Amino acid sequence: MKTFIVLSALFAIGLCADEVCYKDTQRACSSTSSKLVPGTPNCNAKYGAIDFMQTELQQYANQLLYRSFDFLLMSTYFGNYLKNRPGFEKLYRTYSDNLWNDGIELIKYLDVRGGSMDFGNIPSVLGEAAGGAEAKPAPQPNWELNEYLSLSKALDLEKELAGEVFKIHLYADDHTPGHYDAELTHHLEEVFVSKHRDIVRNLAGYTKDLGEMLDTADSSLAVYLFDELLQSGKY
Repeated sequence: MKTFIVLSALFAIGLCADEVCYKDTQRACSSTSSKLVPGTPNCNAKYGAIDFMQTELQQYANQLLYRSFDFLLMSTYFGNYLKNRPGFEKLYRTYSDNLWNDGIELIKYLDVRGGSMDFGNIPSVLGEAAGGAEAKPAPQPNWELNEYLSLSKALDLEKELAGEVFKIHLYADDHTPGHYDAELTHHLEEVFVSKHRDIVRNLAGYTKDLGEMLDTADSSLAVYLFDELLQSGKY
């Protein structure tokens, strides 16, 4: 009986502690305090550890958008009349579009969870040139690479993005009070983890196969045939 009373008391205390929106609303509607309480700041969509994780999510959204432009530059290079590699152009344009869409969806997810987006919150992996509001990515390397090198570079970029998801997942899965967010870990697994797994696997296969094809008497023909395979969409 004593145990039941103690548990009931703790449950009641927990309810009182969590009713911050209700208390805000009650104060705002009070005739004596309505002029003193500006709005209801606790009536928002935030719960879990979204405040703790917001900075990491902002940085990852920016990283997705910037890497989208990197793949777009690679696609444009292979689409010009000099290189004329429509298969590589198609491959990198697809990756660029996917990363852009992922970045936009992550920004929407932040909004759904009651957070906000900061486009100036640039991750250090992009090479931050300045701090604070003036932060911007450092100049990127030349993306005009040959076919084989471009595949290896694309693989490195995708592994980088996959690794960042693992890092965010690790932070969100920390069971320290105020840090654990089960909904966020589930979202990352559903949207990002398996997708990056498949892309990394495909790029690793492309890199290995093209490398073996180049080890022949006519490497230019090998690159042409490989590009045709990419263009067909059956590879």
